[in-house]
Amino acid sequence: MRPQLLRSSLGCLVTLLSPFPASCTNKGVTRTAAAVTSLYYSRKMMHYQTEERGHPNSPDYRIYFKTSDGKYISPFHDIPLKAESEKDNDVPAKKPKSEMKVLYNMVVEVPRWSNAKMEIATKEPLNPIKQDVKKGKLRYVANIFPHKGYIWNYGALPQTWEDPNHKDKETNCCGDNDPIDVCDIGTQVCSPGQVIQVKVLGILAMIDEGEMDWKVIAINANDPDAEKLNCIEDVRRSRPGHLEATVEWFRKYKVPDGKPENQFGFNEEFKDKDFAVEIIESTHEHWRALVHKQTHAGGIECKNMSCCGSPFQFSAEEARAVVQSAPAFGNAHPVSAEVNKWHFV
Repeated sequence: MRPQLLRSSLGCLVTLLSPFPASCTNKGVTRTAAAVTSLYYSRKMMHYQTEERGHPNSPDYRIYFKTSDGKYISPFHDIPLKAESEKDNDVPAKKPKSEMKVLYNMVVEVPRWSNAKMEIATKEPLNPIKQDVKKGKLRYVANIFPHKGYIWNYGALPQTWEDPNHKDKETNCCGDNDPIDVCDIGTQVCSPGQVIQVKVLGILAMIDEGEMDWKVIAINANDPDAEKLNCIEDVRRSRPGHLEATVEWFRKYKVPDGKPENQFGFNEEFKDKDFAVEIIESTHEHWRALVHKQTHAGGIECKNMSCCGSPFQFSAEEARAVVQSAPAFGNAHPVSAEVNKWHFV
């Protein structure tokens, strides 16, 4: 039997029988005066691994999450929202408060240029990543000319929830019952299940069939452009056409499936970083109420391993049983040639 392969949060493959390779750790980061400006982005973060079960490109495929010490967790509930809350060997990074920048953990669901609509399974124990299914068929986003699949790394902020019982005062729409979505506009193509630290730059208010579906615009903090992109206007200046392409992509991506174009709040304008942070904090509070059973869950699976005071906590043995009950990892199923079709809408 071949060693089971796991993928770390930084996208590096490791075996269950060996420690992280040097390329997957930040222990060797030299904290010299010349590196002070990037120190915050380079400091060690908690590593997460993923374990595949089932067959890729099939309804039984799942990506489960675990910590580097082998404990299965929920990416929805157990990964902190703010990356700065993680500690380097339990010792906070020593950096003056004036220089601290808030980074957020992003769980990558869909790599850029890919089509499979992968998402955190909010209604399954441990909330693994799976491919969405509609009317018995796996979902793939269409290629809207001139784009191939998703045009950014797409994912979610953990420990957030767009409450379907909460009506946004500006758009008058209720939440879509999912974690808040994130578009990473960095240059790296990520992997499903990768956990990256991102800087929030702004937010777009998309309205999907009457539901509020916020889209956070962010950049991987380790991206070469991260230090010079600090707000939505920086994106507009340095990447002409990218924000416009983002609006058009979200407007039309469901049209080939026979759905109407999506609508947007605020006259299709991106709101700034401060506004985005307010929305993120609001969805974090809604999530907190969810895992503490202070609001109606609406079918959401809230079992977790680490949320203090949550009545939904369960044991490591129960979590392991969930994963072991899933089908063993197997060969990928073929993908229809239709997935690569270009659509002109």
